[in-house]
Amino acid sequence: MNLNNLKPAQGSTHKEKRIGRGAGSGHGGTSTRGHKGAKSRSGYSQKVGFEGGQMPIQRRLPKFGFKNHFRKEYKAINIDVLQMLSEKLGVTSIDEQTLVTAGYASKNDIIKILGNGTLTARLDVKAHAFSKKAIEAIEAQKGTAVKL
Repeated sequence: MNLNNLKPAQGSTHKEKRIGRGAGSGHGGTSTRGHKGAKSRSGYSQKVGFEGGQMPIQRRLPKFGFKNHFRKEYKAINIDVLQMLSEKLGVTSIDEQTLVTAGYASKNDIIKILGNGTLTARLDVKAHAFSKKAIEAIEAQKGTAVKL
């Protein structure tokens, strides 16, 4: 097999439909556009969302919901992840950079530590936000939770 003898599988391609090339082609005359009307003419383009005069869906359905553009979206990391990191890396201090290098957050994430799981290591944790349960779990092990 070479590049010069590659061809598509048998029956996987079709001949191009040559429109407007005479009556003998079967696609001459009106060039498959039918007779008269806007759609038969050049320059016709339908408006986006036009449904043939029927009330379009964006007008049938009411506006719905609200999106707060000032919302802060946190990257949630549980204390069981911190426990695993301290065992795996052997660290006692976990900050934003530690989580980024370990692959649990990206450098632009706003990190929030949540209290799911158990923590047995004494850790000094620096993050943008903490849940009450996470602070209790960290301080129960004589660690510190510092907001950035």
